[in-house]
Amino acid sequence: MATSKQSGMEHPKEQLAIKTPPIVSPQEWEAARRELLVKEKAATRSRDALAAERRRMPWLAVEKKYEFDGPKGRTSLLELFEGRPQLIVYRAFFEPGVFGWPDHACRGCSLGADQVAHLAHLNARDTTLAYASRAPQADIARLKARMGWEMPWYTITDSFDADFGVDEWHGHNVFFRDGENVFRTYFINNRGDEAMGSTWSYLDITVLGRQEEWEDSPEGYPQTPPYKWWNWHDEYADGASVDPRWNKVLENAKVTLNLND
Repeated sequence: MATSKQSGMEHPKEQLAIKTPPIVSPQEWEAARRELLVKEKAATRSRDALAAERRRMPWLAVEKKYEFDGPKGRTSLLELFEGRPQLIVYRAFFEPGVFGWPDHACRGCSLGADQVAHLAHLNARDTTLAYASRAPQADIARLKARMGWEMPWYTITDSFDADFGVDEWHGHNVFFRDGENVFRTYFINNRGDEAMGSTWSYLDITVLGRQEEWEDSPEGYPQTPPYKWWNWHDEYADGASVDPRWNKVLENAKVTLNLND
């Protein structure tokens, strides 16, 4: 009898034949890689240009006072920012009527949640990420514990989902706070959600971006040298200066940001 490991390695008897690329020498392989790299660098620069254009999009004032249920009770949209100027709200489907309920959230939303980077890095760039569903808080707490998710997750209590285009499908809404005033600055959904999860992909859809000196941002936007703000996720501290030892590492390595890379 075959072991489970052996069984998993066996191929189906009627496996379709695939047409594989040619097998080449190391020199030919490197030449092919470099040829493709030119296009990949162009795509990277194109994404940077799109992010720069995104930072210049007009804003939409949010006039309605939305409320959510949270772990500590009723919470306003303004309070979802947690005191930071930027907020990204992902509408996840976890509620009665969704496949998986009550044990699981939507499979697609759950796959996305599994990819969310450590939130300390986003928070260090003055950005808060939150999830929102229509499930009660007790069910959300149970789901988060089961799946090991740590993002803030709120219960929608009004027309927030319908008003922001996420009543029937998932999506990320991006907001900016100026004092007590809240503005909608961007929205991404469908396949655009596939790329989300990394610190960089989240920051690239915000008003302030990555806040690094190389970015093309409007005048007056906060910017710091690249790399220097990076830290271990358990050692960020509000108002802390850059660790001089990390500066030394960067200086010794002569690290510079090259947009052609």
